[in-house]
Amino acid sequence: MVDRGEEIPVLIGQSGPINGQRWTITKTMVIGRDASCDIVIPDRQISRFHANLMPAANGTILEDLGSKNGTYCNGQKVETSVMLADGDLVQMALVQHFVFLSSESTLPLDASQLPVNQKRTGKLHFDNRSRRVWIGQNEVIPPLSASQLKLLQLLYEQEGAVVSRDELIAKVWGEEEAVGVSDQAFDALVRRLRQRLSSIDAEHNYITTLRGYGVKFDNNQE
Repeated sequence: MVDRGEEIPVLIGQSGPINGQRWTITKTMVIGRDASCDIVIPDRQISRFHANLMPAANGTILEDLGSKNGTYCNGQKVETSVMLADGDLVQMALVQHFVFLSSESTLPLDASQLPVNQKRTGKLHFDNRSRRVWIGQNEVIPPLSASQLKLLQLLYEQEGAVVSRDELIAKVWGEEEAVGVSDQAFDALVRRLRQRLSSIDAEHNYITTLRGYGVKFDNNQE
């Protein structure tokens, strides 16, 4: 076990069979399908012993244990091991997603527990560290897809401003991939995100498309 004082890293389950569960990483933890694992993911796509999380002097190491369907960090397959960074997205096969936080002291709170100086005037709250979204007291479950989260974050951080399509496409897909993204693909992403938000709050239109200009996020419901 590595002594890190109060800096205890945390793994949070996002989409998948163990969504919402949380683990502090104070020792080597085995992730897999077998009941003896420290973190059990009950799905046949997960190997019996799929991956390890190992505390180290300078961080936390994610190690693939020769799993059949792979371990991924931020979308990149882990061939042997990788040192995790705060906010990294970890994926086991195509089944379970996690977010890694480097310190338990910064574990995101429920929206109702946010300090006053962190609360927005609007109803929707986006927690950047955990990639979790609340509308009022209701968390958006299942979690948004990676592209939906990127789009929402960009709009959320520029609330009230009209953000151009080109800027959004470049940041959601990346500069290289953006060249091949059609208007139809972008419109479909905006539509899916709007539908996810309206499934919780159908009375307010958070995302507005202004043809010829861009997209605007409106969190003010006064």
